[in-house]
Amino acid sequence: MRLNSPKINIISKACMKASRSLIRDFGEIENLQVSTKGPGDFVTSSDKRTEKIIIEELQKAHPDYGIITEESGIINKSNTSNRWIIDPIDGTVNFLNGVPQFAISVGYEENGEIKCGVVFDPIKNEFFCAEKGNGAYLNNSRIRVSNKKIFKDALLVTGGPKYSSKIKEKIFSEFEKISKIVPNIRRFGSAALDISYVACGRFDGYWQREINYWDIAAGTIILKEAGGFVDFFEPDDKAPLKRNVLASNTNIHKELKDLIVKKNIE
Repeated sequence: MRLNSPKINIISKACMKASRSLIRDFGEIENLQVSTKGPGDFVTSSDKRTEKIIIEELQKAHPDYGIITEESGIINKSNTSNRWIIDPIDGTVNFLNGVPQFAISVGYEENGEIKCGVVFDPIKNEFFCAEKGNGAYLNNSRIRVSNKKIFKDALLVTGGPKYSSKIKEKIFSEFEKISKIVPNIRRFGSAALDISYVACGRFDGYWQREINYWDIAAGTIILKEAGGFVDFFEPDDKAPLKRNVLASNTNIHKELKDLIVKKNIE
């Protein structure tokens, strides 16, 4: 049975309401107003409209809560104890090109820890949700990470470097190193869905450097409650809303982590 807690209900209502216009827009992509935020990084009228609907719904329930969101930045900055973490469209480039691989992602953070979250794929009508201590679900079914044990047989997913990344060569080198051991690696273009797919066993592991916090906040609690491991490694104090993330099932986690995370020099 799907979760029915107050916070999950608030998030679910916001996601469902926002998804109606998003689905309509997806069917009329050629009519969208698109402005460029930067090379390879776009924002559409759908992003802004979806975010506005979600924020309005969440603020009806908790007007004093802080909000971290992709388009509007930080709202109610003074409240850092209770915050919503929102990505209105994770996979914007897919969306813009008519590729049905994107999602709405909303997490709830309390005292620095994600307590619950929802990743909703409105095109496939797949609703991933989780709450700390109460498990993870896809629609009405409980989900678990895969039981894949042999690392070279794993199916992994990653995102690659951003266009503006200053560590592209490092990221490409990392990909090459892993691909020499694990031949099956995918790049689907939505971090929120990538990590949710690890949670339900479609992928066995996921890693990415320089990912935005709002892209994976909800997904981390979904993965943990599905029995997986999440590591944030090599933090950058100058970029607190960026993360280097590694997420996988319990069996392959150490091998994947050993390939990515720097060894401590004694």
